[in-house]
Amino acid sequence: MTDLAIASDTVVTLSYVLFDAHDAEVDRVTAEEPLEYVHGYAQIVPGLERQVEGLHAGDKGNFTVESDEAFGDREDEGVFSVDRSDFPDSADVQVGDEFMAEGPDGEPITMRVIEVQPDAFVVDTNHPLAGQKVRFEVQVASVRAATEEEIAAAQTELEQIIAEEGDGCGCGHEHGDDHDHDHDHDHEHTHDHAPEGLVQLTKKGQA
Repeated sequence: MTDLAIASDTVVTLSYVLFDAHDAEVDRVTAEEPLEYVHGYAQIVPGLERQVEGLHAGDKGNFTVESDEAFGDREDEGVFSVDRSDFPDSADVQVGDEFMAEGPDGEPITMRVIEVQPDAFVVDTNHPLAGQKVRFEVQVASVRAATEEEIAAAQTELEQIIAEEGDGCGCGHEHGDDHDHDHDHDHEHTHDHAPEGLVQLTKKGQA
C-alpha cells in the first residue's frame, strides 16, 4: 500500500479536537466517527487544510490557525434584530437558542439569539468562533487517492461556493487548481434589521 502524503486530490480521514482562543475545547471529532474530506477543495477551514498538507497516515499535529484562515473575522452586519412575531413559540425563546432561516436566495442562515427584547430578538449570524485564533489537535487516520467521481463532486461543490460568494469575496485565496478557500459563515445582512426576504425561521434541531 502506497504511503501517500496529504495533497490535492487525496481523500483524508482524520480526527481532531478544536480549541477556542481561550484554549477551551469546543468541538471533537473522534476516531470512531472521523472526518473524511477531499483535500484541496475548501472542505475544511483553509488554515488547517494548508497546515496538514504533507502529513501521512498515523501522523499527529498541533496547529494554531489565525481567525482569517479559520472561521473568519466578526462582521457587525451579522448582528441584527428580528421581530418577535417571526419566531415560532416566541414565548419560549431564550438567549443562546439557535435558529435556521432561509435567506432570499435560498441560502441557509444560522442565527443565535444574543438578546431578548420586548418586541424583537437580537440575533448573531457570525460563527461562534469568528474573530478567534483557534487550535486543532489532529490525528490522520488514512490518506488515499481520490476517485474521479470524488474529485468531480468536490470541484462542483467548490464552484457553487465561488458562484455564491463571487470572485471578490475578499478571502485572499486564489480559485485555481490549488483550492485553499473556505467559508463557514455567510453574511449579507443590514445592521439592526433582519435581511430582506428572510423566510422559514425554524429552531435548530427541529424539523
